[in-house]
Amino acid sequence: MVWSMDATNDLMRYDQLAQNALRSVVREALKRTAAKGLPEPHHFYITFKTQAEGVSIPSDLVEKYPDEMTIVLEHQFWDLAASEHSFSVTLRFGGAPKRLTVPYTAITRFFDPYVRFGLQFDVEAPEPSEQTMAVATDMVAEMDSPAPRKAAAKPAPEAREDAGAKVVSLDRFRKK
Repeated sequence: MVWSMDATNDLMRYDQLAQNALRSVVREALKRTAAKGLPEPHHFYITFKTQAEGVSIPSDLVEKYPDEMTIVLEHQFWDLAASEHSFSVTLRFGGAPKRLTVPYTAITRFFDPYVRFGLQFDVEAPEPSEQTMAVATDMVAEMDSPAPRKAAAKPAPEAREDAGAKVVSLDRFRKK
């Protein structure tokens, strides 16, 4: 039997309860991994919002991944610690070790390709800061000004925002 739900009258917020329950699966997987190690051939792809509240990553990674970032926990990760609300791990980026702390509420996707198990989550956008609001106000004022504007020069290929972004199909990691 299928039940329909009127989300406008859902004072219990079952959608959030379900999200929290599924995030506990991620938390328990990471706690087991922190305690006993990652059983081969399992490995995790974890995608999270880099600007979400509570995320602590080096500023160069925030610059490189201003919205979302995917990390892989497989062979080379260190000092994994999983608490009730977040996890921390050390990974190498460009050969340098970097410590990341990510609250479970910032995670948008969790995937273990070995068993084809994946979860996708809704993450609410953070409230804009005063600095963000000031920049947005300045941009609107600039757009409304009657002053002539110069045509924007095309950025050099290496300066484009998406120059470092790559789309990886998870199909190539699946067993056939």
